[in-house]
Amino acid sequence: MKIALVHDYLTQPGGAERVFELLCKHYPDADIFTSIYDPDNSIDLEERTVKTTVLQNIPQAAKYFRLLAPFYFPAFRALDLQDYDLIISSTTSFAKAVRKNPQAKHICFCHNVTRFLWDTKTYLREYGDYRYFAPLIESVFQAMRKVDLQYAQGPDFYIANSSTVARRIQENYGKQAITINYPIDTSNFEFSDRKQDYYLASARLISYKRIDVIVEAFNWLGLPLYIIGNGPERERLEAKALSNIHFLGHVSDSERTELMAKARSVVVAALEDYGLVPIEANASGTPVIAYGAGGVLDTQIPGKTGVFFKRQAPDAIQSALLNAREIDWNYHDIRHHAIANFSEQAFFSKVDRVISEVCSLAAL
Repeated sequence: MKIALVHDYLTQPGGAERVFELLCKHYPDADIFTSIYDPDNSIDLEERTVKTTVLQNIPQAAKYFRLLAPFYFPAFRALDLQDYDLIISSTTSFAKAVRKNPQAKHICFCHNVTRFLWDTKTYLREYGDYRYFAPLIESVFQAMRKVDLQYAQGPDFYIANSSTVARRIQENYGKQAITINYPIDTSNFEFSDRKQDYYLASARLISYKRIDVIVEAFNWLGLPLYIIGNGPERERLEAKALSNIHFLGHVSDSERTELMAKARSVVVAALEDYGLVPIEANASGTPVIAYGAGGVLDTQIPGKTGVFFKRQAPDAIQSALLNAREIDWNYHDIRHHAIANFSEQAFFSKVDRVISEVCSLAAL
């Protein structure tokens, strides 16, 4: 069976890209396609050949990839995938638009519906400079929504990373999706039951991650907080943070692994569609203090692997953190929860079964 793996763009090492990296490793003989590829700022594909679209030839395309939004759909439609028996797309936006031959099957790992089209206000708030062009952008997005909905009908089968995303796929695209919680590479995370007295947040510093409310909470608590990540919000956040809060920017994988293993808790304030950070924390034996909505409802057990707070507000985080300090955590059980439910083995046992069933139906 000839397999094509397709991802929106490989220009940053985000959570969706980490899942795509695992798919590439699981299917070592598959051909890899994307719109734009920046090997210096994306996942490790070793010596694999990555086939790109015409957008790769645009100067500075990898740097300004978001500005090319209107051009991704035609770029993916132009890819020649007629010789493939199975297409596996990994997408939050565009890769689902690829064309296939009538006998082939297209399975879409949908990390989310196209958020900038279906939740435009949130998208513009994240990227503040864009809001000045909101009227023009909205007119373009209105046309793109129709195209997105049209191409969303192409995949034969949808896999969502969480029940939240599965519901959005149904509501926006009218397509059923099964939920298979995405994995992490558990071998990349070290276990430690010797926690140190600091807390950790790890996220891109953009508005919807709500690092601002975490900073305000820890300003009041005075407890040590380390923040991993960069982004447009960093300068503003640093200006309001007191001396107990330390911005580490980008750190190496080994540094991040050690910080996560030894943290007393990892704090997550964003409403995430799924969210890999809480699972990564659990794989390190570290409990999570998280906003109790979205993907964490699929991945966390209150009182066993983490504590939820109900509002994205400093006082809610403070209460949850003080509650967490009173719990006698079983760090071994926390790690076991992550490995049993979110390891590559657990993930691919489900994925292989689904792909086998889909391809078997195609052969009938």
